[in-house]
Amino acid sequence: MFAEAGVTGQLHARDIDTGAELAVAADTPVSTASVHKVCLLATLYREAEHGRVDLTAAVDVPAGGRTPGPTGLGAMRDAARLSLRDLAVLAVSVSDNTAADVLWDAVGIEAVNRTMTALGLTRTTAVQKVRDLYAALAEDAGPAGAPALLDPARVARLRALDPARTNRSTPRELTALLTAVWRDEVCTGAYAADLRRTLGTQAWGHRLASGFPFDDVRVSGKTGTLPTLRHEIGVVEYPDGGRYAVAVCTRAAATAVTLPAADAVIGTAGRLAVDALRAP
Repeated sequence: MFAEAGVTGQLHARDIDTGAELAVAADTPVSTASVHKVCLLATLYREAEHGRVDLTAAVDVPAGGRTPGPTGLGAMRDAARLSLRDLAVLAVSVSDNTAADVLWDAVGIEAVNRTMTALGLTRTTAVQKVRDLYAALAEDAGPAGAPALLDPARVARLRALDPARTNRSTPRELTALLTAVWRDEVCTGAYAADLRRTLGTQAWGHRLASGFPFDDVRVSGKTGTLPTLRHEIGVVEYPDGGRYAVAVCTRAAATAVTLPAADAVIGTAGRLAVDALRAP
């Protein structure tokens, strides 16, 4: 299935309530890209519950110096003022890199890593904010800029794709994180409910959600994208109460930006995994 889509793939799916699981290369480290925003938001809400962060605190986001990105504040031209929790919505709903970096600045990389360690996720580590990741991409692309990222040889050397040199995790630990969020083990009560609501605001439906085209099945997910990498992690909730955490991480052989089959296979793989977990 992954090969037919032109990618290599890793997968982990977990029944949140029974612990039953299905794995494909689930312990191999991956560069997490924007998937790491889930670690960031989990920490934000955990810190808020402990009184160390005020989710309603308003933050000024100047017009200049924003982290590159095609959506959200990165695409806007005027100064903005938003609360931390609304910045969190932007970071998930449209993967807003500027919003995410405001949150990284407010929370701190070490706090995010402490949260992961406290949850037992010792292979999930952040080493850089989004602006630093993009700076590394620009440096590695060289004077030719973005067009160089279509060169397979150049892409193969990108530090942003090397789990040893960028934010990283494994598919198994990413589903463990989602499981902890849905079991109120990251934070509790209203904080946990609002964190899950925020993770359910993602606008993109072309990856994991494409495998579950049903009005009564809810998919809360977060994509991650870098040259040749396409990931998504999320929780699939059925009307009968079934809850499944899914992580699908892929890497394409082709460097093309638009590869619909590579996006769609994430949904197909996720659906097959969840169907297997739901089988009698």
